[in-house]
Amino acid sequence: MTNLLHTPITAALISLSLLAPSLVPEPVLAADPPPVAGFETHFRTEVIGGMNIAYREAGDPANPTILLLHGFPTSSHMFRNLIPALSDSFHVIAPDYPGFGASSMPGAADYDYTFDNIAGLVTELLNRKGVDRYAVYLMDYGAPVGYRMFAAEPERVTGFVIQNGNAYAEGLSDFWAPIRAYWADPSVENGDVLRGFLTMEATKWQFTHGTQNPAAISPDNYWHVQYLLDRPGNQEVQLELFLDYGTNLAEYPKWQALFREHQPPALIMWGKNDPIFPEAGAHPYTRDLDTVWMHILDTGHFALEEYGPEIATEMNVFLADINK
Repeated sequence: MTNLLHTPITAALISLSLLAPSLVPEPVLAADPPPVAGFETHFRTEVIGGMNIAYREAGDPANPTILLLHGFPTSSHMFRNLIPALSDSFHVIAPDYPGFGASSMPGAADYDYTFDNIAGLVTELLNRKGVDRYAVYLMDYGAPVGYRMFAAEPERVTGFVIQNGNAYAEGLSDFWAPIRAYWADPSVENGDVLRGFLTMEATKWQFTHGTQNPAAISPDNYWHVQYLLDRPGNQEVQLELFLDYGTNLAEYPKWQALFREHQPPALIMWGKNDPIFPEAGAHPYTRDLDTVWMHILDTGHFALEEYGPEIATEMNVFLADINK
């Protein structure tokens, strides 16, 4: 399995990232697909805690809600094709976290970028939308956001769709060694090593590594993501979240106990070629959850890019089943 931070090309990328900014074309944003059955996607903003929190919304609010929680380094843009495929039968909400997508990006010195705070913002957004119960699609950073929301109010969550979202020690491979070093010693030197994750080359790698056909992955994904990562001050935002991610490991036993107690049904759609959250992180869910629909997909980190239609089909069946 390839480890991005232990390859010669990555060492070169990290060195270059310290010397010069990434050269990225102006953002090219992919147009959202046509709406399904008349439900168009709306791009909205809610002011929460003095910040503009952007979100995409589609479907009839009278229908069951599915909350879509994005990963690093993307935004609700990763759900641009999934939302119309769900909105015929479900109410869909997909927020951008602060520092991502179209949401506000206060400086790292002006806002405490933690997964607890992000979970609180998303909960407040749902409260303002009048959403009492919801299912959650969580991926990458979306996992600690969604599981913290679940831990705070487990009765609100009707089920999980888990796509390369970790809650077990088995899901953290050697890939995380430089990040673990930063957790142990958040020095400038250890932080600078992690800036290699924030380059154009690394962003493209996240979208294309492990895919069956890298040439079919739209460059719109990594062009627009990199444009946002390259905003002045955003690297410091990302370093704060890299550091705070270490707090999630202590929460794993709590989340697992809540899985056993409340038994939310789960649909797992996991890209098996993902070195960030490898397949080993998918199977432990079956230890704690009685109802797991498991699908291991032959793709990488952003499984929606290659398996979008299949994931949408499985989600529609799963969500219909748990909302009977």
